[in-house]
Amino acid sequence: MESKRQQKYSKLIQKELGEIFQKEGRHLIGSAFITVARVLVSPDLGLAKVYLSFLVEKDKAVFEKLNDRKSELRKHLGNRIGKSVRIVPEIALFMDESASYAQHMDAVISKLDIPEASDEDDEEEED
Repeated sequence: MESKRQQKYSKLIQKELGEIFQKEGRHLIGSAFITVARVLVSPDLGLAKVYLSFLVEKDKAVFEKLNDRKSELRKHLGNRIGKSVRIVPEIALFMDESASYAQHMDAVISKLDIPEASDEDDEEEED
């Protein structure tokens, strides 16, 4: 369970990274659309795990490029939040797989052969 302080830092980092990707990070991401899905901050506020969701064909290539230049990303973050935090956390980037997992589960569920409930079953349940 995250403390209030961790949650506050997570929201701040998520907001600022989103703005960095929109405004200052175009040279890093090109025409890709990146969403900061969630941010988890360690209890000592020294590490931020950032989960990114991509809307681009070559998402692995963009992710690798971002991962290689995360020190530059941290510098941009430090310029934005440096006055309000004591330590700018190290950034660990992860790909958010929740959308692809949801699509996979939707496909699995749609392939299930579930028979429809008959009217007789419904009448028995009411009694």
